[in-house]
Amino acid sequence: MVYIVLQRAAREVLARTFGDEGTELGPAETVADLAAYVARRETERPRWVWDYTRRWYPSLLAGGVRVERCVDLRLSHAIMRNSTLTAGSALATSPRSAWDYSLVVDEPRVRDEALFDFDEADPIGEPDAAAEFLLQREAIAASADPGRIGLLLAAESAGALIACEMKSAGLPVDADTHDRLLTDLLGPRPRYGERPAKLEALLDVMRGILDSNDVNPDSPAELLKALGRAGIMATSTRSWELKEIKHPVIAPLLEYKKLSRLMTANGWSWLDTWVADGRFRPEYVPGGVVTGRWAASGGGALQLPKQIRGAVIADPGWKFVVADASQLEPRILSALSADRRMAEAGRGDLYEGIVASGAVKTRAQAKIAMLGAMYGATSGESGRLMPALTRAFPQAIALVEAAARAGENGEIVTTRLGRSSPLPGSEWQAAQGDAYGEAATPQTAARARGAARSWGRFTRNFIVQGTAAEWALCWMAGLRGRLWSLAEDQALDRPHLVFFLHDEVIVHTPARLAEQVVLEVRAAAVDAGRLIFGAMPVDFPVTAVTVDNYAQAK
Repeated sequence: MVYIVLQRAAREVLARTFGDEGTELGPAETVADLAAYVARRETERPRWVWDYTRRWYPSLLAGGVRVERCVDLRLSHAIMRNSTLTAGSALATSPRSAWDYSLVVDEPRVRDEALFDFDEADPIGEPDAAAEFLLQREAIAASADPGRIGLLLAAESAGALIACEMKSAGLPVDADTHDRLLTDLLGPRPRYGERPAKLEALLDVMRGILDSNDVNPDSPAELLKALGRAGIMATSTRSWELKEIKHPVIAPLLEYKKLSRLMTANGWSWLDTWVADGRFRPEYVPGGVVTGRWAASGGGALQLPKQIRGAVIADPGWKFVVADASQLEPRILSALSADRRMAEAGRGDLYEGIVASGAVKTRAQAKIAMLGAMYGATSGESGRLMPALTRAFPQAIALVEAAARAGENGEIVTTRLGRSSPLPGSEWQAAQGDAYGEAATPQTAARARGAARSWGRFTRNFIVQGTAAEWALCWMAGLRGRLWSLAEDQALDRPHLVFFLHDEVIVHTPARLAEQVVLEVRAAAVDAGRLIFGAMPVDFPVTAVTVDNYAQAK
């Protein structure tokens, strides 16, 4: 394997070539035309090494250059800095540096990499990519399991390429259809600062029921006051709580909230901002959630509601293949735990298989019980079903229970390929200290137990959700290669990924290749299972349908 490290030096780009063992194979080259250089060297099938894919790859794609493989040093550093598999490495034990800037979207960021164009001066300085690459190679070689962590880093870096390619290609969206769907649901497009007609009509209904003009459903505080004046003792404006209240105003209020969310998240402003030239191009953030799931830093890519999916329309002569992995997380749990009885139950519909095992009586109960096992629900119907589920599938339940106990003790858990959970924060640590210090009280002990259980629920789910994210990355990476092999004359005449959401992908494909794409989607899912879990006999079935628009898939 040849690795080519790209790095800026002042206003130039330097390329340094390394072999498998980290040996430099020749002098550094100064690159005058990056796209031409990468296109020429790509014939050698190297792994391109750079600090952050989102800073380098978009300009290559714009120049018509696609790369097969890369090493994203920033994403890889974040994994190895925290993984139990590389805990003793020089990388993991070194002081924090520029490589440690957070890419997790639900944590404060020091800087937003997307704001910095390739040619701009870097205000924090350019870290040494070659030195970091060698440090990472050493950490992998000395890790507790080089195969596992190496596969995770390769999959994470492939995901970074896919995210850029999906943005470059864009998800086809017909603006006129989107406008028509919004008009049907909300009324004609309102003037700036005004509510759509349907929301105004619902507000009039609520005012009439409450006999008050002082109702503002867009302000939780004012809405609670208006409900209180009418004798409705709601403690929040969350929909799940409002549904428990019996009052005539609740139905129009819930409808208002649903349509208001649509207006805010995917209304006309969204259309103007994020859809151009018939394409929706959001900012995906691979590894943006602590479990390894993707996030989005703009455009709401991970929440396209059903009401507007009819505007996601394939180009003339093209189709969408929409595919999702069935019951992914419980299947991941059965593979992680090597629970062969659960694997056998998953030969078809997993929940029906659990019923057939005798653990529960209905499919609905099976689903509730499994969700409780993976998310830590210990009360209600889920808690009642857990003993029977434990007797039927002891290995699977023992795995998540052990992860929960580790979290309650403030310990780290690790996914199949090596992504590790963070340690609980300072508030958690303080709560545990207060529970056992000299000033401990029953109240501080109760708070500490609650915090411990909460963190245990997080670690319980972390190993399952995190490993499911790894499976999805391997699925997409394999599918990406398979789609590229369906050779056509031009890159964009090939089938290509245009959307991803946890366990679902959309491929935009020439209609003549749609049947072949369905086969490739399913074959890539089988490959991903074998790649991560070896011979463990767990099925990862994928539902794949060929449609003209996204709404037809559900």
